[in-house]
Amino acid sequence: MVFRWMVRLTVLVLIAILCAGTLIYYLAAQSLPNYAQNLQFSQAQGSIEIIRDTANVPHIKAENDHDIFFALGFVHAQDRLWHMAMLRRTAQGRLSEVFGARSLETDKLMRRLDLYSYAADSLQYQTAQAQAALSAYAAGVNARIEHINRAALGRGAPEMFLFDSPFAAWQPIDSLALLKLIGFQQSGHLKEEILRAQVSLILEDSDHVEEILPDAPFHIGAKPRSYSSLFTPPLSPTGQRPTDSAQDWAAISDWVLPKRGFAGASNAFAAAPSRSANQGTLLANDPHGALSVPGQWYLAHLELQSGGVIGGSIPGIPLILTGRSDRLGWAITASFADDQDIYMEQLDPARSDYYKTPTGFRRFSTRASIINIKDQKPVTMTLRATTHGPVFSQTQLNLASVTPKGFVPALAWTGFNAKDKTFSAKFELMQAQNIDQALAALEPQITPSENIIMVDQTRIVQKTVGALPRRNTAHQTQGRMPSLGHLSENQWRGMLSYAQNPENKTPEEGILGNTNNKVTAAAFPNHISFSWGDSQRIQRWNRLMQAREIHTKDSFIEAQSDSVSFAAQTLLPLIASDLWYTGQSAPNGSLEQRKKDALDLLASWNGDMNQHDPQPLIYAAWMRALQRRLIQDELGDLSQAFPALEPLFIERVFRDIDGASHWCDIVQTQPIETCAVMAKMALEDALIWLQEHYGRDPSRLEWGMAHRAQHLHPTLGHIPLIGYFLNIIQPTSGGDHTLQRGKTSGHPPHPFHNIHAATYRGVYDLADPNSSVFITTTGQSGHFLSQYYDNFSALWRNQDYIPMSLDLELARAGAIGITHIRPN
Repeated sequence: MVFRWMVRLTVLVLIAILCAGTLIYYLAAQSLPNYAQNLQFSQAQGSIEIIRDTANVPHIKAENDHDIFFALGFVHAQDRLWHMAMLRRTAQGRLSEVFGARSLETDKLMRRLDLYSYAADSLQYQTAQAQAALSAYAAGVNARIEHINRAALGRGAPEMFLFDSPFAAWQPIDSLALLKLIGFQQSGHLKEEILRAQVSLILEDSDHVEEILPDAPFHIGAKPRSYSSLFTPPLSPTGQRPTDSAQDWAAISDWVLPKRGFAGASNAFAAAPSRSANQGTLLANDPHGALSVPGQWYLAHLELQSGGVIGGSIPGIPLILTGRSDRLGWAITASFADDQDIYMEQLDPARSDYYKTPTGFRRFSTRASIINIKDQKPVTMTLRATTHGPVFSQTQLNLASVTPKGFVPALAWTGFNAKDKTFSAKFELMQAQNIDQALAALEPQITPSENIIMVDQTRIVQKTVGALPRRNTAHQTQGRMPSLGHLSENQWRGMLSYAQNPENKTPEEGILGNTNNKVTAAAFPNHISFSWGDSQRIQRWNRLMQAREIHTKDSFIEAQSDSVSFAAQTLLPLIASDLWYTGQSAPNGSLEQRKKDALDLLASWNGDMNQHDPQPLIYAAWMRALQRRLIQDELGDLSQAFPALEPLFIERVFRDIDGASHWCDIVQTQPIETCAVMAKMALEDALIWLQEHYGRDPSRLEWGMAHRAQHLHPTLGHIPLIGYFLNIIQPTSGGDHTLQRGKTSGHPPHPFHNIHAATYRGVYDLADPNSSVFITTTGQSGHFLSQYYDNFSALWRNQDYIPMSLDLELARAGAIGITHIRPN
């Protein structure tokens, strides 16, 4: 009897699960877009045709530009409505209304930054044409919402059923706020200043600070003072010793404020006709970003009145940010310009609402901001700001460790500008017919600061765009650490002129490229930055470009796909110089034998970070263990703020440049350890770690076991069962310092997970424009039931592409669907 009831109960449970699954599938499937339909909307001014090619890239044709941007808003909302909703809530500081207290720290940061208010103020300063495009785009998004409600299309996205997140009407301000958010995410100097100040408090010798945080590739000008000496009395590390900054940053979403080293990266390079087989210009671009599903980019073709443009857009923003027309191609890389400064504002001892300025004490500007939190009482914040910018809480970003008593930190950033015309600049770029028009169009851009490489039919050019602060030559810290806000020598004196930004027009050698490397040799204050994003990839790129006199689209694709690490080629001979072929015979499986096997494998390795090979994993584990051993005794807990390999630091130590080999000695022990001893100990550490995680035999390891791309769903990917179906995880080649970049997390338990890589790749041949190709990471759709949710993922992993054609008839011939929109 009991058995019979157990069977019945089991059957009932299975039926209930099946019914629930069927219901969930039915509800989710209602929001799958229909790409072949005839629609009418009052906001449309004429006939619109949206052709979805075989890869689901929309090719938009209309009688006027208003309807082009209307249709772009419609297709963005069709495929990425939840994506857009989350981006907007992030910029507004309203995530906690949906996700509760777990996103409160992120919302607090965004409320302090107040990006949405700056976006609202800047709307009136956009050109008339740009404002018209923003309004038309917003109307298109809202038309999709109207269509969802009218046709009962499942709230537009499956996530809308799981979270109580009503989608308010889209406004032009929303698009400007998203562009402002991207600018902040790409400005990483806030983190650099905090870290350098933390290191300066621990290491008494300023030369040691320069060793662990070296300039790339060299320092020009006077070195800044130690951080402690800025204050009277000097700030002591006692009681101020920095804690594990990785834990402190974790309360804020990595996507909103990326950790150090993850703010932005990219490759872009071009060839003039003299270096091209087709005797036309070539251009390649692969901007890097945090991996996710759906990916950051959305491919689209807009047939504007000025001519067709095609490339990568970001849902929520009516722009082709990287791409081409028939006459012009443009590629973007993060410039790593120092456009942020932290100021330590001294409080008035008698009046806590006043702070010291160069002309006396002044009252903070203040206002209240209420954050509504799901299932909890609202939190009211008092937001304070100085003439420099918003005051930050010392409980965030580990600022308490570098803020003396009686001071508060405030952030200055070029993006805090109510007259920001960046959108208009990028809008005009899409319609430029040649390089001269494009350069003129980009002059008003403020943020993000970028290196833009452009090609027209005959010329190539690289230009740094975006506002760059004009600092005083007497600035206390040269913008490298927080400085005193009340000293006149620390104040910005406006911005450098656009003409002063670095520029390189059609160089004699016929090749241009940028991998986030240093672009100027100018001394401070015209230096642009002390902290650049790359010193290694550029070396490999130079070798590849010089290896061929004539380049083709295919050779540019090969360069984008290249997985050879210049850092590995440089460091291994230094570190292993005393270890090559010195191993003694030992029992099979013993640590000594595995060490010998590992060294034998590395001795014949060319530095290719191929996913199928064991050497990249052995090398990466060895370098991680070595760097940890070198810095842990000096930096203590702060060593965890250096999770990624610092090649310039390691090279400096093992070459003993200016006595840097002192890092090899463990300061707490009496014997003096040599670098050879540290290298040997680190290799043993690495092999033990590899045995625990991936296996005992070094020859059976594969880099792809550890270097797995993590395309995770931002809101649901952490849920075990749901994440299994939504996340896309796949082994990849490349690494931190390869052109095919796959930056690793650096943190346990999976330090070699690939979490930051090329989120868009494009190669354009202006001699034969329709042979151009592009790809993104996952797919066009954000709907997990769509066949276009992950149709790009295997292509992306294998360095394959899809056609990038402006030929409407070609798109129509293989269309998966055509949507016709007419005025109502």
